[in-house]
Amino acid sequence: MTMRVPKGFLFSGVHAGIKPMRKDLALVLSEVPCAAAACVTVNKAKAAPCIDVERNCPKEDLRAILINSGNANALTGQEGLEAVAQVRQALAASLGIRADEVWTASTGVIGVKLPRQKMMDALPALKQGLEAEASSAAEAIITTDTKRKMLSRTIVLGGKEVVLSAICKGSGMIAPELATMICVITTDAAISASCLQSALRRAMETSFNCLTVDGDMSTNDAVFAMASGLAQNPHFEEDSADYASFCEELTSLCRGLSKLIAADGEGATRMLEVRIGGAPTQEIARASAMAVANSMLVKAALFGADPNWGRILAAVGAKAGAQGWPVDIDEATVTIQGICTYDGQCIADTAERLRVRMREPEIFVDIDLHAGIGTATAWGCDLSYDYVKINADYTSLLVSEPDGSVKKDDRLSLYSPQFKVKLVRQALAYISRFAKECCVLRVSRHTLANENLEESLCEDINLLRSVGMVPIVVHGEGPESAETLTRFGHAAATQNEGQRVREMVLHGETNAALVSKLNRRGGHAIGVSGKDGALIKARLLQSGRGVVESVNVELLELFMSRGYVPVVASLGLGEDGQSVALDVDDVVLAIAVALKAKKMVLMIGAQGVCENGVLVNQLNNISLRARLEEARVDEEQVEKARLALKAVEDGVTQVHLVDARMAHSIIAELFTDQGVGTVVTYVEGR
Repeated sequence: MTMRVPKGFLFSGVHAGIKPMRKDLALVLSEVPCAAAACVTVNKAKAAPCIDVERNCPKEDLRAILINSGNANALTGQEGLEAVAQVRQALAASLGIRADEVWTASTGVIGVKLPRQKMMDALPALKQGLEAEASSAAEAIITTDTKRKMLSRTIVLGGKEVVLSAICKGSGMIAPELATMICVITTDAAISASCLQSALRRAMETSFNCLTVDGDMSTNDAVFAMASGLAQNPHFEEDSADYASFCEELTSLCRGLSKLIAADGEGATRMLEVRIGGAPTQEIARASAMAVANSMLVKAALFGADPNWGRILAAVGAKAGAQGWPVDIDEATVTIQGICTYDGQCIADTAERLRVRMREPEIFVDIDLHAGIGTATAWGCDLSYDYVKINADYTSLLVSEPDGSVKKDDRLSLYSPQFKVKLVRQALAYISRFAKECCVLRVSRHTLANENLEESLCEDINLLRSVGMVPIVVHGEGPESAETLTRFGHAAATQNEGQRVREMVLHGETNAALVSKLNRRGGHAIGVSGKDGALIKARLLQSGRGVVESVNVELLELFMSRGYVPVVASLGLGEDGQSVALDVDDVVLAIAVALKAKKMVLMIGAQGVCENGVLVNQLNNISLRARLEEARVDEEQVEKARLALKAVEDGVTQVHLVDARMAHSIIAELFTDQGVGTVVTYVEGR
């Protein structure tokens, strides 16, 4: 994940030894004194760094924010405040700035003294690692998060381009009230500290203050904003058009981060967005949306993919009754995933269609109270078994050391033996059956567009290899590469130049990045395009479309026999030796058929093959062809259903269509009895 960095900011992240292995100390540095604002938790048990920042906010001359993870420095009394002061002094001395130009933030285990010496010992490495790229700092601030969270926005103010960017962490102990996690927003806008403070508070009202994971407010929540002024836009006041535009973009950034946090809630499998309309007031709309997002029953239903609109209305009704609001729940309308389930009464025949849609990674609930014009949106997530495990084990698995650092003791586990045995027995049965079998995987842009999904894809591919399967990965361009392709492609004067640009993008960017991620996890991947070793010979039609002529099976078999995972970019070798851009579906089909693959996995932007929104788990060539002829396949899956049909009719044993938006969908589909998508097989018949 990349983001634009505003002018004047540098970032660094290192491992200081607070946590056992991962980076745990981050620095955000402004090259010039900058305006700074902050909002911190209202928790009466607030951590020492929050107390310190609150005393000195807003500021016109901040230079640095130092953030540690693994230790909260909360409920540590006067010693905690003294530790903050000492660390500030040490960082200031290292950077050649004043101690009052430094803020700090902490996140981690509560009630343990800050390992200040380890932090101070790491400052030289932190300073040396400073760069105009934020990923290392974003990694160093996370605790139970599963991924880094970074976003950026651009806006034109007074004729000057202004960049806003942010890194944040947040996964558990997420509840609204001024702040909900640790977040550092940087911008090169020229703005006063007081104006920035006002804009930050305004942005939070419809973003972080409408976010919940578990309803528990942290002791360390803090949102910071730093403005270097290096964009050199004219300064603006709170009643100006530029201020309104800046607030709108800042709010958009914060809302985007809120959704990332909700989707990454501890143990979460689905992000929830609740939109309330027709409320008597804005305040009632917001409280109603939060009531639904906070409901444990609603969250549990989401985890079970249960379209339980009754729990949703019960949550709103309970809040309305307790507060005495003028709301008649019988008049409400409830729509889930675009399907109306209640409109003054239950709408029949929606449950089965919704069960499939409820398995999607993002769930949207719309409620119209028909009682006014108030609207609001809130974000949350489901409640899974893993949430209980993470929080039950949190201080059991992380053991505090005398110096304030933590080590991991993972001998404990709260999963029952029966549950683990059931999963292992299922998996082992399939593993023994699939050993040494070839599996051709078509990677979706949905996966390449999401860092967390791409990570799970790499883990799944490596797991397939580790249990004896032989995976081959086929891909088209990723989202970032598609932007590059569009940018350079417009400049290509000839078709050959356009093909060369596509080769650079597909093989040089997307392929290289995916191979690198696989190999960092021991994947033994090798990146190839269809041009390499004449792997895929192709022909360019007059229409400009490339078609596959042949596949060099011997080359693929050589790679696989040596234990490599071929990662194939969808390019071919033309008759004139030039690159031919190919459709990724054509390439995956040609390779799977040429190898007589036992399995082909198509990662798509849906659950699988659906009819009227209901997932069909198993199909054969006869039943699938009939469904296609009778238009009984949902329109968005028709193209991939036809691809699956052609594959099994041309000799592929099984084709699996799985949801690219769901983490570890490949493993869940291949190694469990029920699977999670659609499997298509071949049977003899007309």
